[in-house]
Amino acid sequence: MAPTEASKQQAQLMEVLKKEVRAMLIAAKAGLTPEQLEEQYMAMVCKPLPLHDLGFKSTLELVTQMPEVVQICSSKNGSLILKAIADDSTKGIARLVANQKVKTRKTSKKTATKANSTFPTKYSKNPQSFHALSAGTPVLPAVVKAELQDLLSSSPLLLADLDKAFLRRFGRAFQYRQYGFLSVFEALRSMSDSIAVEQTKAGSLLVLRKYLASKIEQQVVPPSEAEEEEMPRSEAEEEKGPQGEAQEEKGPQASAAEVPSLEPTCETKSCIQAATLMDSEPVQTPAEDLGDHLKQHQGLEQFPAAPEIPPDAVQDRSLCSLPPLKSRCLVGVIVEFIVSPSQFYIHVCSTEASYKLQDLMFEMRHVYSHKVASDKYIMPESAVRPGQLCCVMVSKWWYRVIIHRVINDQEVEVFYADYGHLQIVQKSWLRFLKWHYLKLPAQAIPCSLAWVKPVEGTWSSAAILLFKHLCRFKELVGVVDEYVDGVLYLFLCDTSTKEDVYFHSVLRDMGYADVCGENIPSQEFEELNPSALYVQPSGKQRNAEVVEPDLRLQQQSRDADSEAATLKLNGAEL
Repeated sequence: MAPTEASKQQAQLMEVLKKEVRAMLIAAKAGLTPEQLEEQYMAMVCKPLPLHDLGFKSTLELVTQMPEVVQICSSKNGSLILKAIADDSTKGIARLVANQKVKTRKTSKKTATKANSTFPTKYSKNPQSFHALSAGTPVLPAVVKAELQDLLSSSPLLLADLDKAFLRRFGRAFQYRQYGFLSVFEALRSMSDSIAVEQTKAGSLLVLRKYLASKIEQQVVPPSEAEEEEMPRSEAEEEKGPQGEAQEEKGPQASAAEVPSLEPTCETKSCIQAATLMDSEPVQTPAEDLGDHLKQHQGLEQFPAAPEIPPDAVQDRSLCSLPPLKSRCLVGVIVEFIVSPSQFYIHVCSTEASYKLQDLMFEMRHVYSHKVASDKYIMPESAVRPGQLCCVMVSKWWYRVIIHRVINDQEVEVFYADYGHLQIVQKSWLRFLKWHYLKLPAQAIPCSLAWVKPVEGTWSSAAILLFKHLCRFKELVGVVDEYVDGVLYLFLCDTSTKEDVYFHSVLRDMGYADVCGENIPSQEFEELNPSALYVQPSGKQRNAEVVEPDLRLQQQSRDADSEAATLKLNGAEL
């Protein structure tokens, strides 16, 4: 390789490294030591700092060659602290970090007065005069993250084979560009906390990190059953929800994939205890024959014909909402579902919340995909009624839903409490929700864009399309204004570009909206707000605390299962 070409590659590597180092240091409020920087880089990029490739012997020697990026300071104990020097494109991030630092302190009157002058008020003449906020970064939807983790849960995968494996498993290509990423590797780096990239002779190898891999390895795999029944999917996948075009932006996406059968596993102890006795031996007869065989050994007075509802099935409880956000606070948000600028649902960007929702999706998939466990939670006709909290399967994934209305003998319309949209599904896809899955609050927050109203009285299709385009697959910065009748009114800002883009200003400049300096109650939410109908405010959680069902009832249920299993085994011996 010619020296000029090698030096050119070194210069390019150095420029990329400067951006990465600046981003990591800006995110660290108090700075990082050289050792912490090495750890942060390894966690984010999944490989060590390229000191050898650039001709450096230590991290300190490297950062001394970045005077426009890194400031080297001394701490009180004499150790070296590295802090970022913001450039024009990252000043907004530094300001957000400074604002976040204030949030951890006790708010005094002086601090509150300063905060009031920082954020817009209803009497401000210039609603665009916000301080610059954090840079927006592309994010993968929770469903796509879960799919990637599921794809790697059985074995590592070469990066070169990812596209083919994803297409074969889920029936569609991994379209990372539509989520705002420029490359597959960049998309995978956004999941560096759960997916590691290892360099091998065959190429880059994608590996699920140990904390998740060990969790999956510990799952109990029950004995083989007859072929797992495939639930019907095609109708729901082709259906459009009642919201028309707005349905495109919904959270859980039903793909038209021919997904391979999922290996039936059971993850939680409660499921194992409930299913072990029924599942201790391979099933020798079809379900219909087994039912007839059991009837021959059962007295009607001891075993009523009506199916027994498991004691840990949720019947008369509701999900709680997330705690309200404080006025004027800055939050990272992802818009999950849009009807109009006056009616949309968001997720708050939080590592903890993201993990909890993903863990819930994984656990529900493993538990309900086990046929014996799933059959125990089939809902009788009497339980299929408006307001009933349950779960539904869409393309092999299970979601928490509330029944909104019964359409006919086969179909119901459900509200996705964690994503915000309505959809018509088959009754046969519904299952009782286990008590364990009631604890996580509903993750979808009903929102309306603050201080705007449509010019024509209702939002035009062009205004809605523009708003969808502005929100599409981006992490945005939200500035909380207030809550009105349980709906969050907030300003949205995209800081991923050189100039911060405030959505209320864009809608106004395009002639679609008037900026009115106050929040007009959303007409759409006044007509229908499923969250207000079916989700309890977080403040009421104390009065309706989630408590596990009576263990005696669970034991009675297990005893009944044990007796049924004994009859099944005795029948097999005959």
